[in-house]
Amino acid sequence: MGRSPIETPGPGPVETGPILKRVIANAGMLLGGRSVNALLGLGYMALGARGLGVAQFGVLVLIHAFAQFLGDVVKFQSWQTVLNYGARPLAEGRVADFQRVLRFTIMLDLASSVMGVAMGVAGAFLFADDLGWQSAYAPAAAGYVVSVAFMVSAAPLGLLRLFDRFDIMARQTALVSLVRLIGSAIAFAFDAPLWAYLLAWGLGPLAGFVYLVAGSWRELSRRGLLAGFSWRGPLTEGMPGIWRFAWATNMSATLEVAFTHLITLMMGALLGPAQAGLWRVGAQIADAVAKPAKLLVPALYPELARLRAEEGEGTMWRLARQVGVLGGAVGLALLAVATAAGEPLLALIMGREFAAAADVMTWQVAAAVIGIFALPLEPMLVSLGKAGATAWVRLAVSVLFLSALVPVVGRFGLIGAGAVVVGASVALGLGMGWILLRAPEAGDLRKKSLADRGPDA
Repeated sequence: MGRSPIETPGPGPVETGPILKRVIANAGMLLGGRSVNALLGLGYMALGARGLGVAQFGVLVLIHAFAQFLGDVVKFQSWQTVLNYGARPLAEGRVADFQRVLRFTIMLDLASSVMGVAMGVAGAFLFADDLGWQSAYAPAAAGYVVSVAFMVSAAPLGLLRLFDRFDIMARQTALVSLVRLIGSAIAFAFDAPLWAYLLAWGLGPLAGFVYLVAGSWRELSRRGLLAGFSWRGPLTEGMPGIWRFAWATNMSATLEVAFTHLITLMMGALLGPAQAGLWRVGAQIADAVAKPAKLLVPALYPELARLRAEEGEGTMWRLARQVGVLGGAVGLALLAVATAAGEPLLALIMGREFAAAADVMTWQVAAAVIGIFALPLEPMLVSLGKAGATAWVRLAVSVLFLSALVPVVGRFGLIGAGAVVVGASVALGLGMGWILLRAPEAGDLRKKSLADRGPDA
């Protein structure tokens, strides 16, 4: 599927048209899976909301957010390492060097899994009251965080993106939600307690993990990339700066959590489980609305990695600009839909008591759309070797965001949190744009872009 990653094009200007079409096609393939995933996700959330009520549903989403938070914190984003360090040896047919990248990223995933589960089990007992669920639910929460081990499978994602197998990833995301939906439907039918919904939600990542690993292993075998593979040998030989890159991308992704799962936990700690449940419902809708445009990002990363490896730097700037404009247009259209239909949609799907999330949902969708306009900035910076700069920008914005969140939520409640998230999205986009424009590499890209377009550009 797609072009073989072994192919090496000749030098010279590269037209962005075919690449943009491939980005859109791959994003569309992911969208198919994510659209199904979004519908299934709303389905199992609706079953949980109607089966448990606002308060216990809030406990459910808090425990889930805690596990997701841990998974994102410990995950080393090794898929970016696969793309950044694996694209060139794969294109040049250096199988041994590619296998070294693969061995390093798998080791990162395994270490992350062990660390995440250990931290989660301890935290489920130690911070149960502080995070908004009672200590009586601590054993169930500890059991649920075992699913963290299946949330950090980033290396298979990088392989499948490098091989243009976005269809496998699309099916995997749908599979996770399908398993959760079936389990939640069984729990709802038997009027089961909270632990049954936790079990259903925990089995989803396990099923997705098995499918993802099997798919990536099959692709490696089909391309002959497993011949001679060994778990022994040097991890970082011939890959200068790989640890720095891994830590920088991990830090950047960890800070991004401040705008997703961490804020759900903070809503539980500051306002209680019921308000946390309303926030999570609004965030789920906002994520579903913004997802079509945001899916351009995972489709964009491998193309930028290939262009960088194949010395097609002049094309990178034009491609990123086109993706930003396209994604922003889609995001604005979906913001209008969410604003007009938010309250009746929530009442219909989740129940009347959840319609109160409509106002904060509008703020959440607006923040997502701002992020969509800026979505090519981080992939560009990472592809230019500026992963550390993105981490520092996220750190600065996160400090400001978290500093403002507590007093603003204390005075304005959920709406205040929504406004802070919008401000953080603006600051993040401006910060990354400023770093990119100041980077010497970015200036070279713009010059090459204009040169490739000719004197009439």
